[in-house]
Parts: sequence; C-alpha cells; structure tokens
Amino acid sequence: MRKLTALVLAFGLGVASLSMTAQAGALPTTQYENENGPTLSPLLEQVSDAVVNIAVKGTQKVQNPLFNDPFFRRFFNVPEGHLQERKIQAAGSGVIIDADKGIVITNHHVVKDADEIKVSLNDGRVYEAKLLGADPEVDIAVLEIEADNLKALKIADSDRVKVGDYVVAIGNPFGLNHTVTTGIVSALGRSGLGIEGYENFIQTDASINPGNSGGALINMKGRLIGVNTAILAPSGGNVGIGFAIPSNMVKATVNQILEYGEVKRALLGVVIQDLNPDLAEAFGLDNGQKGVVISDVQEGSAAEKAGLKTGDVILELDGKPVKSSGQLRARIGLKRAGTEVALKILRDGDEMTVKARLGGKDSSASSSDEGGWFSKWLDGVKTDALKGVQMETSEDPEGVRIVDLKRDSKAAAAGLRPGDVIVEVNRERVRSTKDLKKALKKSDDKTLLLVVRNGGSFYVVIR
Repeated sequence: MRKLTALVLAFGLGVASLSMTAQAGALPTTQYENENGPTLSPLLEQVSDAVVNIAVKGTQKVQNPLFNDPFFRRFFNVPEGHLQERKIQAAGSGVIIDADKGIVITNHHVVKDADEIKVSLNDGRVYEAKLLGADPEVDIAVLEIEADNLKALKIADSDRVKVGDYVVAIGNPFGLNHTVTTGIVSALGRSGLGIEGYENFIQTDASINPGNSGGALINMKGRLIGVNTAILAPSGGNVGIGFAIPSNMVKATVNQILEYGEVKRALLGVVIQDLNPDLAEAFGLDNGQKGVVISDVQEGSAAEKAGLKTGDVILELDGKPVKSSGQLRARIGLKRAGTEVALKILRDGDEMTVKARLGGKDSSASSSDEGGWFSKWLDGVKTDALKGVQMETSEDPEGVRIVDLKRDSKAAAAGLRPGDVIVEVNRERVRSTKDLKKALKKSDDKTLLLVVRNGGSFYVVIR
C-alpha cells in the first residue's frame, strides 16, 4: 500500500491560525453573465440550499497507548483491554438528495460515534437527524430529517466525468458556512491511498479543507458528481489535491442502505495484485497494457465457479478496462450479490471472456476484501478483533505478521502496528494465517493475543 506524506480527512473542529494567500479559482466558460461579467451566481442560487451543515456530539472509546505496557497496567492496576471514553464535537457538510423524504448524505467519518446529529439548512433552520445507515468501507452515511420545502441536488453519472471538467465544491470548511470554491477534475480512478476500503476517487484542485467532508462536488449543470471526503495536506492545509467519492458509487451505496438498512456487497472471491513491468512481461502482456493478476482463488467462490484460475490476468470488467486492483475491487463492490459480470482475461497468452455470478455476504464481514488487502482469511469468523488488518504468515518469528491495518480498526485502537507478529490467540499457538483463522473462530466477545515486537513479547486484549 502506498504511503502518503500526510493525509488529512476533510473533517474536524477547532480554531487554526492559518497564513493565507489570495488564490484565484478556475473560471469556466459559462452561459451565466451579469453586469460584472461571467459569473456562477445563478448556478449557485439553484444548488446552494441543497448543501447543509452537520454538527455532531458523541462519545468515543479510545485506548491510552501506555496501557499496552504490562508494567504500566500492573503499577496503576489497569485491567487489560481497558478503554477510556471521551466526549467529541465535530462538524462537516452534507447534501440533500431527496427533498420529499428529507434524505441527506454525508461521510460516515463525520457522524461516526455520534449520539446527536444536527442538520442546519442554508435558510437558518436546524433539525435533528436520524441515521438510517452507513457504509464505512465507502465512507457514506445516510440521514433523514423531517422538514418541508427542501431543495435537493440531482445526481449526475460520474462515469461521464472527464479530466479537465470544471467543478464547484460547496461545504463548510472550518465552520465557514456555504463556502464555494472552483477548480477542475485533476484525475479519475484514484485508489491505493488507504483512506477507505473501496477507493475510486475523483481528484480535484477545487479547495477542500477540514469541514468540507460530506459536501458537494458539482458540475457546471449543477448536478452532483461526487461527495468530498479527503485532502492530501503535507503542510496541514489545502494544496490543491482533494478527493471526492464518485456519485455512482454514492448512489449504489445509498440505494442499498435505503432498501436494506445496510450494504449487501458483491464478492468475486479472488486475491489480486497490480502488475509491475516485470510481472506484465512475465504474464505476456504488451508493453503498457494494463490489468491485474489473480494470485489466489477462494474455495467455493464465484470466481472458482466461473473457472477463473491463479495466474489469470483480468483485463476488462463488463467491457471497461481494469487498470488497478483498487479500481476492480471498487467496481465489484458497487454491484449487488447475484449480479452477473463479464471478465475479459488473459490466460497463457490467450484472451477469453468469462462470465461470473457474484456472491456475497452480510456487510458485517465486508472488510474481508476482494483485493486481499485486509482480512482476506477471516470469512466465517464472528469476532471483528482483527477486522481491517492485512496479515501474512511469518517465519521469523513463526506466526502471523501484521503488514498494515486501518486507522479506525480495533487492532489499531489496541496499539497493534505493522511489523507486529501474532504468535498466540486465546493461549493457542498460531504459526500461519490458517491457524489464526481456526483460533479466531473460537473467539467471542474478547480476543487475547500474544504479540512479538522488536524481540520482546506482550499480551493484548481486543474486545
């Protein structure tokens, strides 16, 4: 997974002292004009009321890193796995997508751990919102408010967005209500950033800052093409690299939440990896040809039933090129279980098309992901102690090494980090990922791990 210098979720509260310089926004050619010349004012008058401010109060459970030290716990008589509670207040943005039903969308990370959610409209009205459901893997949450005379944004087809298209970002950065910035689409299909479980971001240079999370990225027709979610910020502020979740991904997620209360995500059942030049040459791809190689096919999966094999290179999904494992994973994740897809593959130098009917599982296990990045061995395990953790078998020391883990995972909260090697689960010795899965199946409300780090070992309890 590619490491970023500093990735800051476009979300948060607080007062910051910022050194600001004037920066001219991109000015698109437009049919809108007044006595001052070209303007976006008429467009913004049509859409601004559909963007809202979201204020959150809640309680968050965190673990003091000192509690990982068994000597510290013993000295202060702190029980293993002890978590502290802290009150949080946060703010973000949201978009009304259904005026009649009062449906508002935002980022999951905006309302995560919320006990109270308030939605403030552009006209000054404030309503308490009900959380209908959320998908942490895509970072979308769906809210409902009981209000009349709402205005909603129409949702555009994000597959038709092109690099260079002019866009407008609307949100509430640093609590500055209904701030509008302009720019262009800088890139499409950004993935591998480690922000979300499913990534296929629209990249834009329209200024996005903390507080913009959940806000609207619209095109010049005033239609929603993305939900702003994160920025790359090595200096702590906007540097012109922002990311938005494409509207098609948002729409697919929202539709399932409204229908089922959760996301019933489709799975192909393969472990895939990107092709570097050496691998591309080894598998017989033309110079510059894109695709992803299957490194494992899961037993009983849709892929196995369709006849896919280890070493197959996936070139296209439903007629569209596959450029990266992250992109394929996101596109599969948008589909519902039971959907039939067509995969163009390269096998031993020959191209062929294979049809597969996608499988699925309940969303509580959805972090066991298609690309094999996180928890790929944990199907059928009830405990979520190691949900969001990428692992591999370790030979020295013998056990299961943590390669990477998500920042919001329970394992990260317990103090685990990349490089740690798990050698015991609930006092049972584990020497491989297979052993780990077998041991985890016996876990229930808490999991005791013996971990080796830098030649020393310690116990961790994850509840």
